[in-house]
Amino acid sequence: MRPADRLVRAGLAAAGALLLYGVAAPLPAYWVFLATSAVVSGVLLQSLGVVAGRAGLVSLCQAAFAAIGAWTTAQLNVWAVPGGLWVWLPLAGLAAVPFGVLVGLPALRLRGVHLAIVTLGFAATVDVVLAASSFPGVAQGLTVGRPAGLAAERQYFLFCCGVFALVAVALAVVGRTRLGISWRVLRESERATAAAGTGVPGAKLSAFAVSAFVAGLSGALLAGQLAMVVSRNFDPGQSLTAYAVAVMAGAHHAEGALLGGALGVLISELLRRFGIPQQWANVVFAVGALQAFTQGSGLSDALRARLRRLSLRRLPLLRPSETPSTAPPSPDQAPLPPPQPATALQVSGLGVRFGQVTALHQVTLTVPGGTVHGLVGPNGAGKSSLVDAITGFVPCTGTVFLSGTDLTTAPAHRRARAGLRRTFQQDRVPTTLTVEEYLRFTARRHLTHEDLAEALHDLVDLPPTHRIEELDTGTRRLLEVAGALLARPVLAVLDEPAAGLGQAETERLGAWLNTAPARFGAAVLLIEHDLDLVRATCERVTVLDFGTVLAEGPPAEVFATPEVLRAYLGEEVTA
Repeated sequence: MRPADRLVRAGLAAAGALLLYGVAAPLPAYWVFLATSAVVSGVLLQSLGVVAGRAGLVSLCQAAFAAIGAWTTAQLNVWAVPGGLWVWLPLAGLAAVPFGVLVGLPALRLRGVHLAIVTLGFAATVDVVLAASSFPGVAQGLTVGRPAGLAAERQYFLFCCGVFALVAVALAVVGRTRLGISWRVLRESERATAAAGTGVPGAKLSAFAVSAFVAGLSGALLAGQLAMVVSRNFDPGQSLTAYAVAVMAGAHHAEGALLGGALGVLISELLRRFGIPQQWANVVFAVGALQAFTQGSGLSDALRARLRRLSLRRLPLLRPSETPSTAPPSPDQAPLPPPQPATALQVSGLGVRFGQVTALHQVTLTVPGGTVHGLVGPNGAGKSSLVDAITGFVPCTGTVFLSGTDLTTAPAHRRARAGLRRTFQQDRVPTTLTVEEYLRFTARRHLTHEDLAEALHDLVDLPPTHRIEELDTGTRRLLEVAGALLARPVLAVLDEPAAGLGQAETERLGAWLNTAPARFGAAVLLIEHDLDLVRATCERVTVLDFGTVLAEGPPAEVFATPEVLRAYLGEEVTA
C-alpha cells in the first residue's frame, strides 16, 4: 500500500472514531446498549467472515466458540485474574482456538452439508454441557466486572468499537499475506491451492483457528456487556442465524460484518416493538442469505462493486514497452535464472488404476532441463491421469524424480514447493484476487514490479490491481501460465493452455513459451491438442494411446509415423 493510501485510511479511521463518539454521546442508555450489541454481533460475524466468507467452509458452531470465550471470561473473573477485560479478552480468544482446530479436523475430509452437520453437532454438544454445568459465578451471583474506564455503557460501547476495529485491521493485514490469500484460493479450488505449494489441511485448520479466536473475543465482549451470561445466550440456533446474516451481509468485509450486526439488532427491535414473534427475523435473514447465494455476493460485495464502477481512477497497464520503470531488465541487468538440471523430470513404470480400469500402464517419460517437451494423444489416452499422477493428485505406481529428487510419495503441495508446478484444463484461477495477489501467491516469493512485468511481458497487458473476476477465460488461462512460470520451477506442466484461445493469442503464447526456459530457468511439459502449437514450441514430443507410450521423438518424425497417424490422427496405414 502506498504511503498516501495509508494516510488516507488513517484519516478515515480517526474520523470514524470521532463519529462513533459523537453518535454514542447523546443517545439514551438503551440505544447505546443496542449499539453495543450490534458491534459485538459484528465481531462474531467477522469470525464467520474468515471461515465461511474467505475460506468457503461451512461452520454452524460460531456461537459455541463465543460461549467458550464467555465461559473463560467468567472463570477468569471468578479467579480474580489481574488486568480485567484488558487481559481476559485475548485469553478468551486463545481458549477457543484449540476447539476451532478440533472442529476443523473433520473439514479435512468433509465438505458442504456433511461439514455443516458436524459443526452444528459440536454447537449442540457445547450447549448441553454448558446448560448442565452453568457458567462460572452464576450460582454465586457473581457478575463480570469491568475495569476502570469501561464501567459506563458509552465507554464500553467505544471499547467494543475499538475491538471491532482492531479485529478488522488485523484480518485485513492477514488477508494480504500468503495465509490470507490461501483462504480465498481454497474457497474456489483446493487443487489450485495445493498446486501453488500451499497445504490444504493447514489452510483449513488455520481458518478455523483464527475464526474461533475472533468468535471467542465476541463471547468475552458479550460477557462484559451483560455482566452475567447463561447457556441460552449461545443457543445453537444463534449459529444458524449468524451464518445466514454473514452470507447476506458479506461478513468477509468489515463493513459487511458491521452492517450485519446492525441489521440483526434493528430487525429484532422492530419486531419487538410491533409485537411480532422474533422467529420471523430468522425468516428475513434466510431470505437474504438465499438472495446472496443466488447472486453470488453479499451486501458489502454489491456496495464495493458499485463504488468501483463509480470510480474514475485509471491504473497504468503493465506494458514494459511503454513504461520504462516496468520494462523487463536487460540481459546485462536481469537476474540469472537458476541452473537447469540435465534432466528435469524422470518418470519410470508409472501406472494408474481407477477400480478395474487401467488409465496408465508402465509409462516412462523423460523431460530434459531447459526444454519444452510435448505430450499429445487422442481423448481418453491418459494425458490427464499422467499429469495428475506426476503432480501428486492421484495415487500411482512407479517412480517420479524431479531433478534427481524422488517425489513418488510426496503430496501435491510438497511437489509444488520442490519445483513441480502445473496448470489445469478447467479454469481454476481464483476470481476474488487481483492480478498481483495471484502472481505473488503462485510465485511463493517476493516480487518486484519488474518481476511482474517480466512474467506478463508479451503475454497479457494488465494492471497489477486488476481484479481477476473481470477477465475473460482466455486471459485467465494465460495468467495461470504466467503464474506457474513466475515461480521459477524445475518443471512447469501446462495442461492444454491454448484451449479457448484465439489464433492470435495462441501464437503469442507459443512465442512466449519459446523464451520461457531461458527466461525462467524452467523446463516445460506441454499437453496440447493444437499440433501447430506443439510443432512450434516443442523440441521433442511423447504420444500416449490407451495409457501407454506410443512414440517419442522430434515432432516432425513422431507425427509422420504410421502408428501415430492411425491412433492419433485417425488415418489408416497403407502398405
